[in-house]
Amino acid sequence: QVQLVESGGGLVQAGGSLRLSCAASGIGSGINRMGWYRQAPGNERELVAAISGGGSTDYADSVKGRFTISRVNAKNTVYLQMNSLQFEDTAVYYCYVFRWPTTYWGSGTQVTVSS
Repeated sequence: QVQLVESGGGLVQAGGSLRLSCAASGIGSGINRMGWYRQAPGNERELVAAISGGGSTDYADSVKGRFTISRVNAKNTVYLQMNSLQFEDTAVYYCYVFRWPTTYWGSGTQVTVSS
């Protein structure tokens, strides 16, 4: 059974930093893509950042220069370093893992930025 376990969310003041982690178990090797989405109340879920198996990255325009995504393939783990956090970054952050042909999702971790 595939499980994605997220950690690192919490409450932080504007301008602060948080690091999210997501470890996938039960999935074996051959993960294609890993990343993070987020969803704020009343908003649609949006892509924050993603990383391929080869290390290519994509970021939402709103987080470029502030967030950094990375992964450790041997641990099936993806990280999201979030710096210079803004009130607008407040959301539930969801980890995902794509191993063809299936996308797996974490249960989400709350990030709250106080202004």
